[in-house]
Amino acid sequence: MKSELVTPSHLARKAVVYIRQSTPHQVVSNQESLRLQYALRQRARELGWREAAIDVIDADLGLSGASIAQRNGFKELVGRVGLSEVGLILSIDVTRLARNCTDWYPLLDICGLRGCLIADRDGVYDPGTPNGRLLLGLKGSISELELHTIRSRLTAGLLAKAERGELAVMLPIGLMRDPSGVVVKDPDMAVQGRLGLVFQLFLQLRSVAKVMRALNERDLELPRRDRYGDLCWTRATLAAVAAILKNPAYAGAFVYGRTRFRPPKREGALPQKAPRPMEEWRIVVKDRYPAYIDWPIYEKIRSVIRDNRAEYMRIKTRGAPRNGELLLHGIAWCARCGHKMYVRYKGGGEYVCNHLRTQEGQPTCQHIRAAHIDAAVGDAFLTALAPAELDALSRSRRVQQQTNNALRSSAERELERKRYTAALAERQFNRADPDNRLVASELERRWEAALNDVRAAEEALARQTPPKAITQVAISKELNDKVISLTGRLPQIWGDETISDAHRKALLRCLIEKVVLDRGERDLALARIVWRGGAVTELEVKMSVNSVTRLTRGTF
Repeated sequence: MKSELVTPSHLARKAVVYIRQSTPHQVVSNQESLRLQYALRQRARELGWREAAIDVIDADLGLSGASIAQRNGFKELVGRVGLSEVGLILSIDVTRLARNCTDWYPLLDICGLRGCLIADRDGVYDPGTPNGRLLLGLKGSISELELHTIRSRLTAGLLAKAERGELAVMLPIGLMRDPSGVVVKDPDMAVQGRLGLVFQLFLQLRSVAKVMRALNERDLELPRRDRYGDLCWTRATLAAVAAILKNPAYAGAFVYGRTRFRPPKREGALPQKAPRPMEEWRIVVKDRYPAYIDWPIYEKIRSVIRDNRAEYMRIKTRGAPRNGELLLHGIAWCARCGHKMYVRYKGGGEYVCNHLRTQEGQPTCQHIRAAHIDAAVGDAFLTALAPAELDALSRSRRVQQQTNNALRSSAERELERKRYTAALAERQFNRADPDNRLVASELERRWEAALNDVRAAEEALARQTPPKAITQVAISKELNDKVISLTGRLPQIWGDETISDAHRKALLRCLIEKVVLDRGERDLALARIVWRGGAVTELEVKMSVNSVTRLTRGTF
């Protein structure tokens, strides 16, 4: 039935049917709604429009109406209304046009100005009249409120389920759900062993990059899921190792709210996900999944990864121990301004506090030659370590042996897995019809590739010599006295070519949290060692000077 609001001026322009579904899932599953929306073409014909004068805009299928971002169909509709090309807009409901009053009311203003009608399943409205604008405004406000109501109900139910740890989220590789929905470990022992090896290597090497290199040097691949969710083995990458180490599910914890959305940096861009700090996670339910490591070890791993990031000014971390002869790299702080000191090798090694110079243009705070400072701090470190030095060495050798055993066991499992793959490829080739050369040639190629993988795994395993058994050495009083007598001889002890600079720095950081330095005015420098646990040691270090007057007891 033709509405009395429709005039010849309206019929002279186009009738546009606007179609939208909120999500791609609704586009696929809710076909009846789509049929009703496309059937609005018949409604336009009943109102007096010819078939050739009816256009359909369905470019916004699968997009939410909460914003006009990415909704090119809605933008096209507003542009055509502004050009006076449209006499009637048809939608099954105003929620299809917009669920945001910021977008809804400008459309009403343009339609009222250009004399465009808006029709839904309840009737036809003229936005240019007070009554029409009132009704359409109420419908738009209700649709916006409805969106928030639906979202709040869904969010409340989701959070309630998450607080119980029952929310079904995607599990990482190594965990899976049985038919009853209970989370269990992957029954593949190769997957379990490889994940355990990743954690064991990190606790020893304390660096994501070193774990990645250790795995690749031995041709040990990591289990991953492909695009279809099936298990596959790929070469270890930095991102893959970090994802395993940072995932709390391996510590048996269900966590919800690990990320948040950042506002887009440019107009029209989508918000980007960013990780939240561990202390800001919304919901944490421990002991929910079968664990590969316990929670304290997971917290230790996260703290080490965070401390390895060399962001001195923003998060005050120390950075990973790196090669370079200066021992206090990353743990030296200025006693005058409180900022971290940098290392400088040009013109001789020294610690420099130039934060105020680089950030505010002020003079350099202080710089201290590193040789005497490193010797004094190393002397204090060895003195503190001497009573338990051999015991620590024995534990370190045992840990190294366990790691070597785990690496060799993983290499043996890798070889076993590849042999099984080769045997499976051989059986498939033998069962193929010899007359079907297209299939037989492809199966032969796969068999050959599997055999090449087996040979590579055998060579990698042969390169790994079995670790020698480590026996516990009894420590006699004479040997203990010799160990203590070595204290203070840093150049002789740490000058061993087999010990890298990074290893020396890593050992130093096991006991020392930071060292606060003050050059002083004469030949004395002050070094305050802050040990792990809060103990403090004050050191006065004799420094080299270039004149007698700079000596503390200098005379003419």
